[in-house]
Amino acid sequence: MSSDASPTREKILDAGLALLQAQDGRGVRMADIARAAGVSRQAVYLHFDSRAGLLTAVARHLDTRLGADARLAASRAAPTGRDRIAAYVAAWAGYMPEIRPVAMALMAMGETDPEARAAWGDRMDAMRQGCHAAIRDLHRDGDLRPEWTVETATDLFFVMLSIRSWVALTEGCGWTQQDYVARITAQALASFAR
Repeated sequence: MSSDASPTREKILDAGLALLQAQDGRGVRMADIARAAGVSRQAVYLHFDSRAGLLTAVARHLDTRLGADARLAASRAAPTGRDRIAAYVAAWAGYMPEIRPVAMALMAMGETDPEARAAWGDRMDAMRQGCHAAIRDLHRDGDLRPEWTVETATDLFFVMLSIRSWVALTEGCGWTQQDYVARITAQALASFAR
């Protein structure tokens, strides 16, 4: 496997990202990505040993391009669990409009494509870790309602923040981003905090 900083690798990731965004995930094969990147299929396989690995790397590449770590800084630095929940909802809500095309493509592909499902699962595992960290901090503060464990509260918080829920609320029900952040934060705190 080739270096992570290789210009060819970057071209492949950029091409994969562009195809996912443009085609809603339809027809995104290794050969399609190679063609779009202007490289051979062999070059793609030199950098990525599987399509699942390539799709996962493309999703992570999007996170890097959009500055996911910097967006989460306020949540990670929050002094209380309540503050961390609020900051995490705000960060994730601001991120969803930008990742929506790739997320929807990977979810649609994932219904019949285990490699796309694995790529989206990788990113959702990372998002779930953020939910877990916020709930864990609420528990650390002695502020988690007694009917919840850290795991069960994380389960619900994760589902509350799913991109499908966000799409349904913002596009289907007409909530603004500001409405979404305020209402989901209030609901999360009402559900989980003492």
